[in-house]
Amino acid sequence: MILEAFKYDFFTNAFIAAILASIVCGIIGTIIVEKRLVMMSGGIAHTSFGGIGLGYLLGFEPIIGAFLFSIIAALSISTINRRAKTNSDAIIGIFWSVGMSLGIFFISLMEGYPPDMTSYLFGDILTVSDFSMNIMIVANIVVVTSIVLLFNYWKSYLFDEEFSRVLGIKTRFLENFLFVMIALTIVVLLKVVGIILVIALLTIPPAIAKLFTYDLKNMMIISSIIGIVFTVTGLFISYTFDIASGATIILLSASTYFILTIIKGKILKK
Repeated sequence: MILEAFKYDFFTNAFIAAILASIVCGIIGTIIVEKRLVMMSGGIAHTSFGGIGLGYLLGFEPIIGAFLFSIIAALSISTINRRAKTNSDAIIGIFWSVGMSLGIFFISLMEGYPPDMTSYLFGDILTVSDFSMNIMIVANIVVVTSIVLLFNYWKSYLFDEEFSRVLGIKTRFLENFLFVMIALTIVVLLKVVGIILVIALLTIPPAIAKLFTYDLKNMMIISSIIGIVFTVTGLFISYTFDIASGATIILLSASTYFILTIIKGKILKK
């Protein structure tokens, strides 16, 4: 039954999308976890909903709107936090709520029946379009290339930003570039797990990888592999039993994390 599913283009697209999303997610997710940017990523993801609503209202691709809103949110939060020196959580919360509100507001301005936003909120990997696939390919090229070429700089920035600045590394550029890559990653994940669940897929695979290694490069590789296992397995389960793909992927990931944490805890006690 599973092999027969590959006869359909939508399933093949979903399978490739699962792999592409997992790779970029494993890499950027590791940086997010190590740099403690989980809340920031959540704020960016929810702000992107405003861009989706605007895309539907003005008649252009919602994913493009989501990407633009994500970049604006990421750079704005970083700039305001740096200049105003206020509580970053408060700023993130404001962008989080405003982005979601704008999305609802834009949708309410549309004539006729509003579009179904479920796939953007909770994800539906089986509905990945060719356009979304192209974005995923571009995102993977950008993320993988930038991480490989600048790996030592990223490593220095992550573990001692102040010392990196003393060495002459342009940490401000790295920070802004990182936020753009986070925005790209979130857009990639929208159709896979949706806005509501995006943080889980960005954090669970790196958290599992950290149970086995603290080496940054190995964490990225292991996290990407784990992400592929979860997304592909979740895809097959959701297709076979006709259930929500995004929720299936996250529940599978979270369950595995808790089980491995318990097992490792028992082993260490011995």
